[in-house]
Amino acid sequence: MTSRSDEATTHFTIRAVLTIRAAPAHARAIAAIDDLLAKQRIEHLFVGEVARAAWLGGLVDAGPVDVLGLMQAQQKNNVAMMANNKGFIVDRDEIARTEELDLVPLTFEEVRVHVLVASNALYAKMFAAARAAQCGERELRVPAAEDLALMLKMSEDDEAVRRLAAGAEFDRALYNAKLTSIGLGAMVV
Repeated sequence: MTSRSDEATTHFTIRAVLTIRAAPAHARAIAAIDDLLAKQRIEHLFVGEVARAAWLGGLVDAGPVDVLGLMQAQQKNNVAMMANNKGFIVDRDEIARTEELDLVPLTFEEVRVHVLVASNALYAKMFAAARAAQCGERELRVPAAEDLALMLKMSEDDEAVRRLAAGAEFDRALYNAKLTSIGLGAMVV
């Protein structure tokens, strides 16, 4: 017979829930693009200001809603076509001008929405490491802190990178390995 004191203790780590606060118009745009991509079974992550708000706080109330969609280039046309039927404004001329950028530019109400096409294997690890974040009652996915820091570093937002790196969940070794793997070893923190 095993006594209670002989049993192994199991420890659980519970991560903090990431929360995204968004102004009403941006919250509606976030919900609309999340629904659109989910209905098309396109795996997606919210990047840009939405991911920044999830990790660093603040209110998403200006600028575009940026979404990274894991899809083939030919699926871009389906996104634009379905968006046109779901209340988005789709400017065909703008879509034609952004053809080579792997970008689907949309507008929902007055909010710009950019669907960025993630079409190659380089994004697979980013999607695998993504974190859940709550925006109202909706669960969204955002990049891991290290991947967001890499994006912020590329846009030269060093202050935001410092704030992310100071977080308890930030894996500095992983971030530095990512920088080194893309030839930016001189930028390690």
